[in-house]
Parts: sequence; structure tokens; C-alpha cells
Amino acid sequence: MQGDSKYDEKLLRNYVPLYVMLPLGVITADNVFESGEKLEKQLKDLRAVGIDGVMVDVWWGIIEAKGPKQYDWSAYRSLFKLVSECDLKIQAIMSFHQCGGNIGDVVDIPIPQWVRDIGETDPDIFYTNRSGNRNKEYLSLGVDHQHLFGGRSAIEMYSDYMKSFRENMADFLEAGQIIDIEVGCGAAGELRYPSYPETQGWVFPGIGEFQCYDKYLKGEFKEAAKNAGHPEWELPDDAGIYNDKPDSTEFFKQNGTYLSEKGKFFLTWYSNKLLMHGDDILDEANKAFVGCKVKVATKVSGLHWWYKHHSHAAELTAGYYNLEDRDGYRPAARILSRHHAVMNFTCLEMRDLEQPAEAKSGPQELVQQVLSGAWREKIEVAGENALSRYDADGYNQILLNARPNGVKKWGPPELRMFGVTYLRLSDELFEEKNFNLFRTFVRKMHADQDYCPDPSKYGHELGPLERSRPRISIDDILDATKPTKPFPWNKQTDMPVDGAAQFDLLGSLINGIKSIFFK
Repeated sequence: MQGDSKYDEKLLRNYVPLYVMLPLGVITADNVFESGEKLEKQLKDLRAVGIDGVMVDVWWGIIEAKGPKQYDWSAYRSLFKLVSECDLKIQAIMSFHQCGGNIGDVVDIPIPQWVRDIGETDPDIFYTNRSGNRNKEYLSLGVDHQHLFGGRSAIEMYSDYMKSFRENMADFLEAGQIIDIEVGCGAAGELRYPSYPETQGWVFPGIGEFQCYDKYLKGEFKEAAKNAGHPEWELPDDAGIYNDKPDSTEFFKQNGTYLSEKGKFFLTWYSNKLLMHGDDILDEANKAFVGCKVKVATKVSGLHWWYKHHSHAAELTAGYYNLEDRDGYRPAARILSRHHAVMNFTCLEMRDLEQPAEAKSGPQELVQQVLSGAWREKIEVAGENALSRYDADGYNQILLNARPNGVKKWGPPELRMFGVTYLRLSDELFEEKNFNLFRTFVRKMHADQDYCPDPSKYGHELGPLERSRPRISIDDILDATKPTKPFPWNKQTDMPVDGAAQFDLLGSLINGIKSIFFK
């Protein structure tokens, strides 16, 4: 197949590789790979339409289920062998969170039982809201450096897991089959607090709740407030509950607590704790995979609801201190830059007009802001759709975000995403109508070029992962919060899957000239 491929070398520089997320339960909770025959056919069909690879959750709750440091990688090795035989690359997620309780979760895979057992005697190892409800889907970042787990801290457990993965998957890494390690840093594998759990009754578009009321984070906040000369300051008690609207709370309303000195101090502390958590885990990931020809990545959540409200309430409760006059995402990009890491962002398929007006959503503006900030930090940006889509509108929006200023016929575009992962492999995707449109989507992601097995041809040559650079000072991280105008986006993609608004050669040339003179 590779020998029959034909490319326009210049157009190939616009190529954005496309991956498909495998089903959540492709390895069962009992650590069995049992759907090999069906999956093999599906993977071969996907390979035939030109996808570049697959992404898969590698669940902590499955691998280290039997006890501390008792890792069993056998089922995943069988899966990776099949994927490799189908000539597909692998993006592996270090999934330190529970599967079950988030949007789209269809199977239940909790974190290891022996870890949850520790939580029976010390429930504060879990994120906790103001009412005292514990969230068992991910360990509180308050225990990142607490040696509560048989002498190990949470960060040490994550580090040991990643080192074991490298040792046991060395042949796949050396063969170039595993090209990306996405490091889970929170609920749903995202760098965020679990502020909107469906298991505790949250429904869209509730503002969510702050998740820092376990004894470890409470203690850290009190210490920080004391050091700031305000020992009397407490964690917020006026931020409402999961399904409130911002204006019904004292904290998020117009001129609310979030704008006070105390509110700003809390939000800075809350968001910085999340950034330091991501920094610590990525540092361990970098140590584990340094020298391997892989990219390390982490996912940032697309919390688009209340984006157009002055408080950005849903973002704030999740740990993204993002306001009109403060960039809550570029600091994360700056931290990722020290680890040579990729930022993976969600909700690429969403358009503002598809959201209910009452939610004051701004997915398009959010994507534009986050991607622009990351590109300004000189890091690569990947992304995925948040919800399953099989329609032209969803695909066209992803294509627009993948190349915001369109295809450049004489070389690489100014702005281009590093890759996109499509959520997810399912029987519905393989229905004839859906699969035919998906085939076109793959082709358009590749800038109308054939599948290209050599990433260097489109500027993605993978060298050995370098060691992380020195830690970034808090002042430098806070410097990244200064708002900047996002890069301009075209109104629509110039490579739509449905042929609508198709640009001719002259139109493309005009677009290219505009991108040069109107940056």
C-alpha cells in the first residue's frame, strides 16, 4: 500500500495525522483482551481509509490491581501486538483515574482496590467538596507527596507505573510503534479538579464546585494564607453547589468574591496547585521516557460553558483561573514547554450555535484562546472531539481548528495542529453512511494526500525525548497569565468533508496572501 502512495510534497506539509480512540473497555476490568477478532477487522478497515494510529487508555486500576508494584501488562501487550500488525501507531494514555462517572463512560474500572482500601481509613486521600462528599475517581493532589501508600507517595506510584510501562513495552517503543505517552493528571485523564462529577448529581451547565476541602489541601491553604499575612482567611463558603448558575452565588456574581483580594488569593493558590501537580507528574514522565523516540503529552479540558459569563465559573472550579483580563491556560502551556510536551485539548468539534444560550458557552473562542496561547509558548498542540460526532458540521469544525488559516499550497501552514484523535471507535462509526463520511474526513485531515508512513515528510520526525529543562519560577508562570489577542481563524475550513464552500486555487492564493499581511 505504501508503495502505491502518491503525494504532492508541498501539500504534504499541511498533513495532520489522525488517530482513533479505542473503546474504553478494550481490555476488560479483569485484565483480559477478548475482542481480538472483531477489533482486528475494525482496525484493518480503519487502516484502509488511511488513519495513522490509535489512542488507548492504559488503566492503572487494571495493571496494578493485584497489589503494590504487581504489574500485569500481558493483555496490553497482546493488544499492542495486534495494533502493530495492522500497521497502526499507538498513543498510550497513562490513565491514573477511574473509568465510570464521567460523560461517555460506559464501563467501570476503578483505581486499584488496595489504594481505595487506604481511603477507607483516610478518606482525605480523595478530592472533597465543601459538603464533605469524596470523589474516588482520582487521588487528591494534596497527597502527591504524602507517603501514605505503603511508603510511597502518589507521585512515586505514578512514576513507578510509568517506568514499568517503559520496561515492559521496550520492544514497541524501540520499534517506533508507540509514539505518544499521554500522562493522566486528573479526572477523565485531564489536568483539572473533578469539579463537575455526574456521580454527585452534576448536570450541564452547572458551575461545579471547588474540590479542595480534604484535610491535606485545607492544611496547605491555611499555611499559604498565614504566610501571606492573612491567617483568618478560609476556603470559599459562598461559591454555591454543583448545579447553580454563577449569578445565584456570592462568589461568582457581578463584583462577587472572586474579584476580592481574598478571592484572587484563593483562585491563584487553587490554580497554581493544579499547575504544580501537572509539573511534578510530567517531570516523572519525562524521567521515565527520556531517550525514547516518543512525545509526552497531557490533556487540558474544554470547559466551554459560562465562558461568556464574566466569572468563567465552570473553568474556575475546575482549576483554570481564566478571566477576560487573565489567561488561565497559557501558564499550563509554559509548564508543558519545559518538559518538551504536547498539549492535548478537547471540544474541537463544538460550535457556539449548537450550545444552549443559557449556558453562555463559547467553545470556538475557548479553542482559539487555548491553541493560540500554546502556539505562542512554542509547543505542539493536539486535540480531540469531546462528544461522538458523525456529521459534516462536526468534522468541518475539527478541520478548521486543525488548520485555522487553511491549507498552504507551497509549504507548511502558519498554524497547524500536531495531531487529532477522533473519539471513538464504535459500531456506529462503521455504519455505511457514517464510515463513508469518516473516510472523507481522514482524507481532508491529510490535506487530500494519501496516508504517509514517514512523519518526517510532514515535519513530525521524532527524535529522542530530551530531559526536562529547569523548573520555571512562579513569577515566570504568572507572567504567562497576561492576556494576548488570539491568532485569527478563518470562518470555515477550506477542506470541508461535504464540499461546501470549496475554495478554488485563486481563493486559496488570496487566503495565503491575507495570512501573510494580516497576521
